[in-house]
Amino acid sequence: MKPPAVAVDFGTSDPDAPFGFEEVPPYPSAHNSSSPQSQQYWSQHTRHHSGSRAEEELPLHYNTTSMAEEKARRRVKPSGLTSDFDHAQEKEAYYDDDQGKDVYAKMRPVSSRIGSGRLPPQPLPPPTSLSLFSILKREFFMQNMEHLPPIVYTLLSCWTRFHKIGASNIVVWDEAHFGKFASHYLKREFYFDVHPPLGKMLVGLAGLLSGYDGSFEFKSGEVYPDSVPYVAMRVMMATFGVGMVPLAWYTAVELGMSQWACHLTALMVLLDVGWLCISRFILLDSMLLFFTFLTVFCLTKFHNQQWQSFSVDWWAWMFLTGVSIGLVTSVKMIGLFVTALVGIYTVEDLWEKFGDTKMSWRDQAKHWAARVFCLIVVPILVFMLSFKIHFMVLSHSGPGDAQMSSLFQANLVGNDFAKNPLDIAFGSKVTLKNMGWGGGLLHSHVQTYPVGSNQQQVTCYHYKDSNNDWTILPRWDEPPYNPNGEMRFLKHGDIIRLNHAPTTRNLHSHSVLAPVTKLNYEVSCYGNETVGDAYDHWVVEVVDDIGRGSRKNVDKIHSLTTRLRFKHSVLGCYLRAANAILPQWGFKQVEVSCDKENNPGDVHTYWNVESHWNDRLPPGDHKSYHSPFLRDFWHLNVAMMTSNNALIPDPDKEDILASKPFDWPLLHLGLRMCGWGDNQLKYYLMGTPVIWWGSTISLGVGLLSFGLYLLRAQRKYIDMDAREWEHFVYVGKIAFFGWAFHFVPFLIMGRVTYLHHYLPTLYFAVLMLAHVLDHFIFSSRRLTQKTKTIAFGVIAGIITLTFWWFKGVAFGINGPINEHWGLEWRKTWNIYNH
Repeated sequence: MKPPAVAVDFGTSDPDAPFGFEEVPPYPSAHNSSSPQSQQYWSQHTRHHSGSRAEEELPLHYNTTSMAEEKARRRVKPSGLTSDFDHAQEKEAYYDDDQGKDVYAKMRPVSSRIGSGRLPPQPLPPPTSLSLFSILKREFFMQNMEHLPPIVYTLLSCWTRFHKIGASNIVVWDEAHFGKFASHYLKREFYFDVHPPLGKMLVGLAGLLSGYDGSFEFKSGEVYPDSVPYVAMRVMMATFGVGMVPLAWYTAVELGMSQWACHLTALMVLLDVGWLCISRFILLDSMLLFFTFLTVFCLTKFHNQQWQSFSVDWWAWMFLTGVSIGLVTSVKMIGLFVTALVGIYTVEDLWEKFGDTKMSWRDQAKHWAARVFCLIVVPILVFMLSFKIHFMVLSHSGPGDAQMSSLFQANLVGNDFAKNPLDIAFGSKVTLKNMGWGGGLLHSHVQTYPVGSNQQQVTCYHYKDSNNDWTILPRWDEPPYNPNGEMRFLKHGDIIRLNHAPTTRNLHSHSVLAPVTKLNYEVSCYGNETVGDAYDHWVVEVVDDIGRGSRKNVDKIHSLTTRLRFKHSVLGCYLRAANAILPQWGFKQVEVSCDKENNPGDVHTYWNVESHWNDRLPPGDHKSYHSPFLRDFWHLNVAMMTSNNALIPDPDKEDILASKPFDWPLLHLGLRMCGWGDNQLKYYLMGTPVIWWGSTISLGVGLLSFGLYLLRAQRKYIDMDAREWEHFVYVGKIAFFGWAFHFVPFLIMGRVTYLHHYLPTLYFAVLMLAHVLDHFIFSSRRLTQKTKTIAFGVIAGIITLTFWWFKGVAFGINGPINEHWGLEWRKTWNIYNH
């Protein structure tokens, strides 16, 4: 029996059937299609659709049922895929059955990273007017309409940041530090601080541009004299705060958020009173925040260029990301936290490219090399450049000299080290500098140890005074030093006594344990010029000389350049200062002990002669001393980190300004930035409560949502298409990992912490809040446009009203604080005088 014929409908017989891939507008009239824009637009779309039939030709083994199913599947336009690039990716995901893959398999996630960020802009529609002016005006308007909201927000930010910025004419909070550093730059005096120099140089530049001469001391709470243009300096610092708002807007745009979410992101950055308050003074925080925002923005811009690797834009935004990393770390070392975010993004990106078997090894190597250069080499060069400029500007001797090596100090104008005698001899009076990172000068004072031997204390001290002076004398069993006798130069292996010049006691050690470093012996001062014993004897060991090289080239010990160790002649231990801090009875100075271990590589047992006085010897030559930049750069950075780690809470006194990291996310405690008298203008550093509380809650909601979606996906539920899922995960990773990298390190830090340390972290929580609201409200298919508009209005209204309620904490609260009711929403806020 002959089987019945089967009719196959290929979808071409019905002229009225809707076209499922894309609605193509009718061709323009002949007089319109002649414009270049029109020709480019229609040529792109003609190529796209002319090639579609060949690309979508079905395999011969398709039956009618499978064709019908496939046709229905293809006629559903996935959300978010609007560009030609996305159509090509979609076709590849559906029909790529190379290498024998199952044509009925579910859609795979698009391999390109373009799907998770902002989509490329669609080509403009063809012009419909004959007027060239009308065409240009319309195109200009359409191309720049998206910049209107950030312009408005930037103008509003100018008002919030500059309004009443000079109302307080006193030195507020840390203006006492950073204003003083600006003075040092203007006077070109070398100083020491725990932060890198870029932000402080910019403060100094603001002072220079404002006409400040560097003569003010910036004492906390002191009234600014007329000679200090503090308002102009504050305005320049606040300009960085202004820039945070447009950066937040454009970052939200590049993250692919909806217009509603972009508006909320900009609003939250604009109206948070914490960011506002910290931006209005002569501080580093506005610069730190600006460069943190800039780094995230550049990263998102670079991410959205990933579909066209090695293009000019791709190179430009990756290079600018590296520059931003260098800038933010050059302001504060907290910038390393956003560097970690860029690093983890880069690792994930390279890992995905490593899994792309269609990418050649040459392209893989090019991607690695590009990232090593732009994201490692460039930031390091920017960071080092800031220190190079720092050293060039601060060319005069100042209060921070002692933190640097003796050789570096010898090159500062106003320092007489280079004029001191070169060769060291018996009878010379010297100061001894510890060459460990952050090491100080060997020091003693009349106070005694309250524990151990109860003899005179010996410490390391970072400031110059006469208690750092020691005289080199022969040991007790040799004839006493004769100032008129033959000159005897100090050499390797000599046994000497170090006599403390102000108290005439001798540097001494014995088998009593050190007060802090219990494994070492105590070092003290004992006896006098005529009383002592063999425990006062120290063997001089030459390590090397910076100028002459190894020990074998050193015949005489030189000041500044020769590195020495002092070995106790009886106990065999080595004089050591390793940044162990003595208690308050030791004035928080560095402990000096005698190390039982002979570790030749321990730089904390290295010493050099810094100052040198001997009337019997000729002065030295300045040309004999040169301090290499890389050595100075490394020395200063280690000293900065050492000093920063030493900023631990003092158990002997209460710091009412300090707070714990867990106090920050839910705004448990604020910070009084100035005096709290009735006649003072008062500033209270805190955040807009609904922003801080909402952003913290959103972190948990985002993480929980991610987990639930994974569980549902495992149960074969399809909640989002591939692009939506990529976008949800991508933005969530930027926000959550950015927050975690900025918050978690403070949990393990030993140093004292304050509320302003959370301000960079808050940015990522705000991005998460905008992302969660965007995902569940503004991008929801279940809610109507009217509902979304109402939701946006309610949220924006709450943020605005809360800001207006608390604006006084940033603009300044005048009069008795107890007369301003309603500001203490939490009992832990110490706003009122209870």
